[in-house]
Amino acid sequence: MTSENHGTEKADSALVMSPTESTSQAAPFSPSTISLSDELIQAGWSKCWSKRENRPYYFNRFTNQSLWEMPVLGQHDVISDPLGLNAAPASGEAMSDAGLGNGQRKRPPSEDAQAGPNSFKRPKVCFLPNSLSDISVDMTCLNWSLCFRVYWDLDIQTNAVIRERAPADHLPPHPEIELQRAQLTTKLRQHYHELCSQREGIEPPRESFNRWLLERKVVDKGLDPLLPSECDPVISPSMFREIMNDIPIRLSRIKYKEEARKLLFKYAEAAKKMIDSRNATPDSRKVVKWNAEDTMNWLRRDHSASKEDYMDRLEHLRKQCGPHVASVAKDSVEGICSKIYHISAEYVRRIRQAHLTLLKECNISVDGTESTAVQDRLVYCYPARLSIPSPPQPRVELHFENDVACLRYKGEMVKVNRGHFSKLELLYRYSCIDDPRFEKFLSRVWCLIKRYQVMFGSGVNEGSGLQGALPVPIFEALNKQFGVTFECFASPLNCYFKQFCSAFPDIDGFFGSRGPFLSFSPASGSFEANPPFCEELMDAMVKHFEDLLEHSSEPLSFIIFVPEWRDPPTPALTRMEASRFRRHQMIAPAFEHEYRSGLQHICKREEIYYKSVHGTAVIFLQNNAGFSKWEPTTERIQEFLAAYKISGRSLPSPGPPSTSTGDKDSKPVQERLAKSQDNSSPVDKTAPDTTNI
Repeated sequence: MTSENHGTEKADSALVMSPTESTSQAAPFSPSTISLSDELIQAGWSKCWSKRENRPYYFNRFTNQSLWEMPVLGQHDVISDPLGLNAAPASGEAMSDAGLGNGQRKRPPSEDAQAGPNSFKRPKVCFLPNSLSDISVDMTCLNWSLCFRVYWDLDIQTNAVIRERAPADHLPPHPEIELQRAQLTTKLRQHYHELCSQREGIEPPRESFNRWLLERKVVDKGLDPLLPSECDPVISPSMFREIMNDIPIRLSRIKYKEEARKLLFKYAEAAKKMIDSRNATPDSRKVVKWNAEDTMNWLRRDHSASKEDYMDRLEHLRKQCGPHVASVAKDSVEGICSKIYHISAEYVRRIRQAHLTLLKECNISVDGTESTAVQDRLVYCYPARLSIPSPPQPRVELHFENDVACLRYKGEMVKVNRGHFSKLELLYRYSCIDDPRFEKFLSRVWCLIKRYQVMFGSGVNEGSGLQGALPVPIFEALNKQFGVTFECFASPLNCYFKQFCSAFPDIDGFFGSRGPFLSFSPASGSFEANPPFCEELMDAMVKHFEDLLEHSSEPLSFIIFVPEWRDPPTPALTRMEASRFRRHQMIAPAFEHEYRSGLQHICKREEIYYKSVHGTAVIFLQNNAGFSKWEPTTERIQEFLAAYKISGRSLPSPGPPSTSTGDKDSKPVQERLAKSQDNSSPVDKTAPDTTNI
């Protein structure tokens, strides 16, 4: 009997979970009622149905072994444990009950009776909520196909310490509201596209809307988790800068001479057309026209120029015409930024009004919510909590298509692969305290995936770069060598640790998020930061790091991964390189290191890793206590560098197409990374010199 024939007893039936419906709607399929023990299920065994033989059999998803008779643990082939379900937990600091934060869970007595005082018993990776497992056939019989790598380690305990905080007053998520937010955000994207096209004759810069959302949230004081509504200034520096860079035309990467010639001609023609059609000063009109006509005459005369000649001429034309073109486009571009912002503010008002109406219909008061008393004490960090109770959740349908979980609400479907669906289940069980029976699990998963889907955008690979994550070996090295247990910028979909900060505390908090990092103030701990590559967000991040390091005497360490943009250098990179807390710095060269895709929860396995088209600066910021505890010594740095070996499985960047041809050998990575910059701070010279690693 081949493994290709196996099929679960409920493989062809859609699974539906509704808190208002009886779970008996899925009729029993198997003629046998024999169930598997928890030990066999954990070891990978599931009970399946053979259509060819018309009788049940047993299949192990880890070993691909099939048996007609009930398997006996230990009497068949060695049962593998690729997910580390039975591995001994890593030793960590035990936390007393007094150190538990507001709303943190204790283990039930039954679990404490089976585990030692410092052990951590991990739940089975394939369990499902109680209401789902009641559906005739155990959900573990659904052939989870978890034979791929696991890109997270949820057993690592945190060393991040914070002051206890009160629950936040965000409105609880609901699929109806999330659907309305998604529709209005998509409409706002369309408005942005139309304004750029009608007013400036250009396509919106790639992912500029996504970066606008990130940049606005740095200064936004509004109440919506996604769309901005109370920002000062109204004009977004990020959106304004990116649109202006594409005026009068978008400049693309050039590979061939003919492309450079065409681009130069188009720029000269577009600049002349713009200056003629706008209200420009006579001097501006004269300068632009003269340079554009001179360029066109040169193109007609000289047919032997090289690609470099064309590019030099284009750069000269941009310097001559650029300021004049920008001056006539300034008011129009500011109008685009202002229009988008005010439409967003109006959409936020509509969404909030609908949300408050829904809560009122459920007899949930927002204004009358009692504040929770919080003690002034230090505790290990815990997930974000909401002070407003959650309303009843509507029906969300769940079914599986091969290795993809599909969740549908009112015809709107979101998808996530089985592995990440199981990960969300684990995070939910670890973090959620208001839904012990998982009655709201599917609706919250739908809201979570829909939120990130809308934030990413609908273009091919759009948004994936802004949610890219470090490779697993890097996280393993960070944890082992520098005690890192926390991600400053992540999401439930791409996190490696179960403790992380993310953009949306209202929905991510149910899955372990500690809230936005700019609102998170740890007193001690070791942290990894790989922010979205938005200049304003990165700059605010560095300011926050320095404030935290300045005011904490406890061990505090941040290891930051930012793009090495030098033309011009970003304010964040410049500030970190001049910081007195900088202890070490190194560069991962372009095309010789990789990231995990922000779409890892839905993309194909072979598309998870992609090579970075830019260098990445790795900078250690630590206070004195953090430096003493997690010093970047020569030995630790060498072990960390070893994790940067190219795996040979990565793809080109999801951004602009690269010129890389094939995978490069990993040795140059080690050699070039080893040429790290001086790790000593310009002010604090206590850090050792590890320049010649």
